[in-house]
Amino acid sequence: MIESDGIRSSHVASGCIRIAEEAFPQRLGEIFRQLTEIVSAYQPTEMAIEQVFMAKNASSALKLGQARGAAICACVVAGLPVFEYAPRAIKQAVVGSGSADKDQVQHMIKHILQIKDRLTSDQSDALAVAISHAHANSTLLLLARSSKGGWGR
Repeated sequence: MIESDGIRSSHVASGCIRIAEEAFPQRLGEIFRQLTEIVSAYQPTEMAIEQVFMAKNASSALKLGQARGAAICACVVAGLPVFEYAPRAIKQAVVGSGSADKDQVQHMIKHILQIKDRLTSDQSDALAVAISHAHANSTLLLLARSSKGGWGR
């Protein structure tokens, strides 16, 4: 979770939802419950999430898609608008290259948000999505203003 004006971003919180080894439907329910608690505690105004890409293992991609669905539903039920971004677009926004590796993404996230502590790859990936969204949203707002003659008039 970050706060951003589209130019400067600051780290609010990050972590990982850990799920016990239960049946898959119960794990999806736990993702929904925990994310509902996080939304209630932090009161974000928007949610951004990475789109699923087809990995080597179709079964893993399907399960990831279902987990995304549980997360998206928790936010939609809470009334948050949800924005989705392709992995390459996120890397491009944060690192400057759509083919950046996880270490490069993590390095840039720590630099941009001035984080000294260690981040897991899941945390840095999630923060990269948030920063990518903040930059994209800022650009869209500027474009909307310019189309209405809002450049200082």
